[in-house]
Amino acid sequence: MTVKCPEVGTVSQGRAVEEAVANLKEATELYLEEFPLEDGRRPIITTFEVTGGAQA
Repeated sequence: MTVKCPEVGTVSQGRAVEEAVANLKEATELYLEEFPLEDGRRPIITTFEVTGGAQA
């Protein structure tokens, strides 16, 4: 399983989802120690659903 944090650009992997996410968390924490987000800002993450499709 491969996972990615697009806001930071870190990528990791694991044999199961839980392992991959734990590895990604660690990789992202280490990355942010070296390259903190500008002005301490944190991105806002949200999800949404789109229904239907584009119609011409």
